[in-house]
Amino acid sequence: MSLPKGPQTPAFLQFVKWITTPLSFQDECVKKYGDIFTLRFDKNTPPIVIVSNPQALQTILTHDIKELTAPGELNQAFSLLLGQNSVITLSGTEHQRQRQLLMPSLHGERMKNYTNIINNITKEVINQQPVNQPFSARALTQNITLKVIMSAVFGIKEGLRSQKLEALIKEILDQGTSIFSAILLHIPALQQSIGNLSLWGKQVQRQEAINQIIYTEIQERRNKLDSSRNDIFTLLLQAQDENGEFMTDVELRDELITLLTAGHETTATALSWALYWIYKNPEILEKLQAEIDSLPDNTDINTIFKLPYLNAVYCETLRIYPVGMSTFPRIVEKPISIGGYELEIGTIVMGSIYLTHHREDIYPQPQKFNPERFLEKQFSPYQFLPFGGGARRCIGLAFAQMEMKLAIFTIVKHWELELIPSRDILPQRRGLTIGQNREIKMLLKGSRSSVSRNSVKLRFPTY
Repeated sequence: MSLPKGPQTPAFLQFVKWITTPLSFQDECVKKYGDIFTLRFDKNTPPIVIVSNPQALQTILTHDIKELTAPGELNQAFSLLLGQNSVITLSGTEHQRQRQLLMPSLHGERMKNYTNIINNITKEVINQQPVNQPFSARALTQNITLKVIMSAVFGIKEGLRSQKLEALIKEILDQGTSIFSAILLHIPALQQSIGNLSLWGKQVQRQEAINQIIYTEIQERRNKLDSSRNDIFTLLLQAQDENGEFMTDVELRDELITLLTAGHETTATALSWALYWIYKNPEILEKLQAEIDSLPDNTDINTIFKLPYLNAVYCETLRIYPVGMSTFPRIVEKPISIGGYELEIGTIVMGSIYLTHHREDIYPQPQKFNPERFLEKQFSPYQFLPFGGGARRCIGLAFAQMEMKLAIFTIVKHWELELIPSRDILPQRRGLTIGQNREIKMLLKGSRSSVSRNSVKLRFPTY
């Protein structure tokens, strides 16, 4: 087997670097070994080939289910929270079945059902923020995205059950952001529950409480199915596969918790990065405000999504520090040539989204936040891939894109925000994703009165 070169340090030390400082570790490796290199995390597991070459990425992402597969077994770090029947942890035909059941509720015209939800919740959350008092950008964006996903998925905003579920999800995700939590999720032997005396035990208890709420909701909805509702929960209750089979309670639970957690946590992080970059760079804010303010009355929501500079800011936010730093891993099922290397059966291959997005030959000055690059050039799906690709491409891509663009549009249009000066915010591991190394502190200065006097009226579809 012809494996690419890689670090010769002990496997355990490579694993520790991958968990504690994954971005700088990858930067070191690509400088020393090039855009295809090999890591070893455990002497008992196959080597992992990390790829950031677009041509090699194309080979990987277009050979799913052929020479390569993307088994859910390699994503078991997600299984405690998401379960074994999540679209993320399933494999093969079961994975395809779940994707097909989920897809209609997250794409196409159904997306328009959620535009009013996103717009109204963004306004509601910002209006609750005291003027001229520091706040955490991520706390604010998480509040927005969690309320949006609760409303869009469950179709509920009020009530004790909803409040309890929101609180539990926040707790379990906040506790899962530490480096220690990431280690726990990657090493099953450490996943020991000693009641509420251990971090793992507390997480298990929270998980059980979440399960109880969701299963109760499933039973109530099944017993009183209201087909006139258009929330995702109701759509999934009615979804049938090609054999006419409905989802089981366990499958429903796992997909609902996947949508509730992955569907808001990643977007909250990306949206907080967007606010940081927009308000850190006055010229970017000015261009964005000018584009938004130029819209005539009764602008259709589809026009907003196509705004060139808004789209450029959105794309550059996802490029510079992608929340998911890597594609889901693939495993070689038949010998295959990737980037000039002959890889044998059993080798694990993973695309580095972060390294691909930081290639100097594709993105000059990659550390600079420069939305104009997305106005000047169109990038291929193997050069710009914030949602991964192939069989494991993020199923919530359309929803996340709509939510981010509309939230940015609404905030910039209606309010004056200010970034509180500090040292640069840098990326660091946040559990299984990449977030900020400390809080982004901001101030709400008030509404944009000059815009309010000539308010832009938007036409949001009603359903």
